Amino acid sequence: MKYIKSIIVLICGVLLFHSGAASAQSITAEEINEQGRFENWIVREIHESGIIGGNTKYVYNFNTGDTIRGNIPYESPEGNVFIPTNVMANVIGIIKTSNQVFPEKRGDGYCARLEVLEEQVKVIGMINIKVVAQGSVISGELYEPIRDTKSPYSKLDYGIPFTERPYGIKYDYKADVGHERIKSTALSARKALGEPDFADIVVFLQKRWEDEDGNIYAKRVGTAYKRIKEDVQEWINGEVLPIHYGDISNTPYYEPYMGLRGKGAEIENYAKNSKGKSVTINEVGWADADETPTHIILWFSSSDGKAFYGGVGNKLWIDNVEIVY
Repeated sequence: MKYIKSIIVLICGVLLFHSGAASAQSITAEEINEQGRFENWIVREIHESGIIGGNTKYVYNFNTGDTIRGNIPYESPEGNVFIPTNVMANVIGIIKTSNQVFPEKRGDGYCARLEVLEEQVKVIGMINIKVVAQGSVISGELYEPIRDTKSPYSKLDYGIPFTERPYGIKYDYKADVGHERIKSTALSARKALGEPDFADIVVFLQKRWEDEDGNIYAKRVGTAYKRIKEDVQEWINGEVLPIHYGDISNTPYYEPYMGLRGKGAEIENYAKNSKGKSVTINEVGWADADETPTHIILWFSSSDGKAFYGGVGNKLWIDNVEIVY
């Protein structure tokens, strides 16, 4: 019974993550633009624990090099911008993977394909569970291995240092969206919610600071938000999404899902403070329109909802991401 409970919380913990990271040095637009071509992928060959099937799984990350074989925790190279929400966990010795972001050939190169999938785990005679998992690509890093499921979002570090004020973000994309949103957490019955699920393209520019107790606060400097509500069967190339600076809450552009985030939000963003502790990034207000940011969050997701909810079958293809002026 102990193993059964451990497996269930392991699955929930692995599939909850929406990753992000910060490094000490500010990233430039040129670095974002180069890595946003999604040409470089590395394959990780991981063997899951026998109690959950003992399967060999392949997990993808943005990097160069030969296939990494073995249950080796992954660490992004210094200066890395993007991370897919693909992860390995090791909880009380049980190895489990989750992969929803894939490389896909496009012309002479590659793009990223993000999916909403329903992961299934079977232990003969004991459990047979499914969990909805969303594919996302975010500016940052996901630290491995995941060791426990206590406050899962607190194991992440959202956003990379960035001090520029661009006009917007440019990208190529296509999408298959609008599939019925499913709630499937493994801890409760699978439930169809009777509403469509969409895909998101998001940019948050923040000005952050830390108080003497290690709490991290931020003001929202700039916001760019596109919710993809219709299928896009052919590639749209070079679409530009403008960044809106300052307080957008009273503009025609604003939607509630674009609002400030902090403790108690549906999705809490975290960052490591100067003491090495992961804490909530509390957005306490809108910055002045002429303010300079300290961090950028770039977020591409195949679902617009929170963890364990999603339109199974949703797909978002993304390529050639650039910061533009």
